[in-house]
Amino acid sequence: MIADVVEYFRKLPGRGARVNGRRVTIAEIAAEAGVSVPTVSRVLNGRTDVAAGTRERVENLLSEHGYVRRASRQRPGGAALIDLVFNDIDSPWAVEMLRGVEDATHAAGVGLVVSAVHKRPASTRQWLQNLRARTSDGVIFVLCGPGPASIELQRLGVPVVIVDPAGNASAETPTIGATNYAGGRSATEHLVRSGHRRIALIAGPKDLLCSRARLDGYRAALDEAGIGEELIVQGDFLHQSGFTATEKLLSRATPPTAIFATSDTMALGAYEAARQRGLRIPNDLSIVGFDDLPESRWASPPLTTVRQPLVEMGALAARTVLRMTRGEPIEVPRVELVTELIVRNSTTPPR
Repeated sequence: MIADVVEYFRKLPGRGARVNGRRVTIAEIAAEAGVSVPTVSRVLNGRTDVAAGTRERVENLLSEHGYVRRASRQRPGGAALIDLVFNDIDSPWAVEMLRGVEDATHAAGVGLVVSAVHKRPASTRQWLQNLRARTSDGVIFVLCGPGPASIELQRLGVPVVIVDPAGNASAETPTIGATNYAGGRSATEHLVRSGHRRIALIAGPKDLLCSRARLDGYRAALDEAGIGEELIVQGDFLHQSGFTATEKLLSRATPPTAIFATSDTMALGAYEAARQRGLRIPNDLSIVGFDDLPESRWASPPLTTVRQPLVEMGALAARTVLRMTRGEPIEVPRVELVTELIVRNSTTPPR
């Protein structure tokens, strides 16, 4: 999907200059100036973290080649419109993230366009068609890969922020996340302190950094407790996968006494699987989630979970991309907000 976005921005009018019938690129300006492409991008965006001599050299070359900046970057006061792009917006998790982004953009007087592309080419093409009718000043991607495509967007002068990226992001791309390793560890340690030794984990998508960090925290806590057996079943953060994974775990000859589901939605799927088997939570099975979604406190019993500040993460992503549109430097490209274990009534010592 992001590769299509890159191609779209490459075709935008009013960028660069034509020499001998072709458009001069930022990469060519960078090569002639003897600097990196991101440095030219920072000059184009008016960023202050560029040495005065370097800025003057790049500006002179841009002027010499007649390079035309996008008009949207020139608005007084920064951005007028931001795009927020999800793979899927059908989950309570996405709604919480949206709340934070909307709060920050509304406070800044900036418009917000929300899109869900569902990882389908047709949806992506429709989004691009809609995007052609507007001029967005920045993009926030949620649960997307940072790869060459999103890096290229930044090189093209379009500020990009990624929330919970898939894979390691470039230092040029700000990313927002939470302390997932610490959260995974605290959830598992809570079950260990409660006396559980057969602790299963329902993992999230393997390509996401947040999933891998929660898994690593689980393993670290088991290792420190001297528990050698790992009980790991793959999920996808959604309700059905939590239900299916719990069915598999409870069908084992020796089922776990506790489950750490790495999202609240999967934890609630685990609730249903336990209920259908006539098991009581927490008497027969302890369950811990991750997210602290609003419905978690209203579950029966209320769910013990790791709170990640989803609203705050969304707001920080929006404030970060707005700072970039104003040319302000981003001192720390990777920010992780603190998680917190919230103990409720879904965990107890094993019988």
